[in-house]
Amino acid sequence: MIRKINKVLIANRGEIAVRIIRACREMEIAAVAVYSEADRNSPHVLSADEAYCIGPPPSRESYLVMEKIIDTARRCGADAIHPGYGFLSENAEFAQKVIDAGLIFIGPKPESIRAMGDKTEARKLVRSAGVPTVPGTPDAVSDESVVRDFARQHGFPILIKAAAGGGGKGMRIVRSSDELSTSFSAAQSEARSAFGDGRVYVEKYLDNPRHIEFQILADKYGNIVHLGERECSIQRRHQKVIEETPSVIVDDAMRRQMGEMAVAAARACSYENAGTIECLVDKEKNYYFLEMNTRLQVEHPITEMRTGRDIVHEQIRIAMGGKLSFTQEEVTFRGHAIECRIYAEDPVNNFLPSTGTITHLKPSQGFGIREDRGVEVGGAISVYYDPIISKLVAHGETRNEAIAKMKRALREYEIMGVRVNIPFNLFVLNHPKFVEGDFDTHFVNNYYRPELLDGLNPSEQTVAAVVAALLEHDFLEDITTAAGENHTVSPGKWKASRFEHWR
Repeated sequence: MIRKINKVLIANRGEIAVRIIRACREMEIAAVAVYSEADRNSPHVLSADEAYCIGPPPSRESYLVMEKIIDTARRCGADAIHPGYGFLSENAEFAQKVIDAGLIFIGPKPESIRAMGDKTEARKLVRSAGVPTVPGTPDAVSDESVVRDFARQHGFPILIKAAAGGGGKGMRIVRSSDELSTSFSAAQSEARSAFGDGRVYVEKYLDNPRHIEFQILADKYGNIVHLGERECSIQRRHQKVIEETPSVIVDDAMRRQMGEMAVAAARACSYENAGTIECLVDKEKNYYFLEMNTRLQVEHPITEMRTGRDIVHEQIRIAMGGKLSFTQEEVTFRGHAIECRIYAEDPVNNFLPSTGTITHLKPSQGFGIREDRGVEVGGAISVYYDPIISKLVAHGETRNEAIAKMKRALREYEIMGVRVNIPFNLFVLNHPKFVEGDFDTHFVNNYYRPELLDGLNPSEQTVAAVVAALLEHDFLEDITTAAGENHTVSPGKWKASRFEHWR
């Protein structure tokens, strides 16, 4: 049965909220934004048809408060809630509360979120469907002796992981028995802090793996398709930084096999809507199920660029009860796409977040370039939220063309007021190992050193050059005027003071 959606409340902020608002507008659906007091003047608030404040800046008092969001949806007459990614997007309790309130949750069923959210249960479920997994403990472990027995059986290194979450939280690589006790306690503590659940499980650690994921879409009628793979091996602290599609190591046969595996994993939990099957791939191209993200992914734009399919449009159609608008046979791939996440962080200083107000912003444009951005000039990068500024995407007919477009776009990108990771992104794109496609998840640890970067971001160099030219122009005018009035001027002192004032 089709249940039409006329108004969607987006339970998120920043670039992903803007992205969803645009999709709603294209489908002639009213879009409602919610915001914390810190986000009052943010782009997602200003671009929505309606906007409502839901609390103070801390997310635990605003974006994570289920009752406030659902109550706001009821009061404004929304038919549905789209959670975006992060915050409550993979919270089964929230999805159920939305449904119980008589609203449509634009995402998977609560039981699917619950099944795939518990990593140990997810592994059991997909194994029953014939999906390969990395050797590991079948259940969460609370006894250190179990971990030691596993290490004796499979050998070091091993990986201790949080059972109730992902994103690198509650994860420890253990390379020897001497590290085991400390790592086990630390993983439990971090998991408890991040997810309110200290359970961990253990699996064999694959040295030098590639991280490859498959985008899937599924409707309520049992139709499931995949939209190809994304290479996500460029990571720091287990967080993705640069993604691309296709992967240089995946040929047509491997893509078909992994795609079938992704569909089987989704079918195992009766999945509906958009999701991602994440895998690790070893040197011999053996692939293993890692986890399923039951939401829209940060990196979904590169898949859209390569397939021409709007994933958010499909999410909304599926949530209304519609069938997928295409079949697997109708999925075609064109060219190569790369995404660089632009973060407000200092790559020279251990990637520490950089807070402040954006005083100048001129993003790159041009053929084959897409940017999903959630901030504008005057916007603040605060301590309360993830410091992502935008996602810059380049699409070309070949990988080399996409890399060239991305490097050009990064060099043209101008932003002032906060430090950004653009120099780091350029470092990666210029590195011979990346250009050759010869890398794995340890690329950053193996090759990146802060001293390899210039002291200024490319955008800062550009603006500094413009300002220097203007100062020089002003100085010449002033020196001419002063000479005509028989005044004595000290050019060096004047220029220095003016330049220091600008800095």
